[in-house]
Amino acid sequence: MNHQPDEQLLERLKTGESRAYDAIFLKYYKLLCVNAYFYLHDEQEAKDLVQAFFLEMWEKQIYMRLSGDIKGYLYRSVQNRCLNHLKKRETLEKRQEVYQVTENAASDTDEDIEHTYVKLDHAIGELPNQRKEALKLVYLQNKKYQEAADIMGISLNSLKTHLKIGLKNLREALNLF
Repeated sequence: MNHQPDEQLLERLKTGESRAYDAIFLKYYKLLCVNAYFYLHDEQEAKDLVQAFFLEMWEKQIYMRLSGDIKGYLYRSVQNRCLNHLKKRETLEKRQEVYQVTENAASDTDEDIEHTYVKLDHAIGELPNQRKEALKLVYLQNKKYQEAADIMGISLNSLKTHLKIGLKNLREALNLF
């Protein structure tokens, strides 16, 4: 059963035969785990990710939209999930770094805090006017992105670019990371 072509297994699965799903799982699970491990470098994370993928494929009946040889689809899907997982991991690590910096700043003296405010004020002063305005509208006046873009007379994507680069400049000026 495990040696049947993907096309046959997929057709059997589409007719509601759950054993075909089991056959696809058994046929590709280990290979996909190895593929996921290549990206994640963690065996348990790789297994969890592949299992979650197969579960979602079953629950959302993604197989109904597939045809022919599904090997490429399976590999690409797992690869994309791995890359997304790595992005989430990186974001979490950055947030933890910011939290750590914040924790350390909480124990700083008043003089250290004053120095940080002076550096921040100087860094904001060095920003181009549109970046300064974008940061002010979004972070100080709590305007929504679209509202801030409308006020500035620029597109939403331009506003996001100004915010991204402005925050990056401030982080660099304050040596946050």
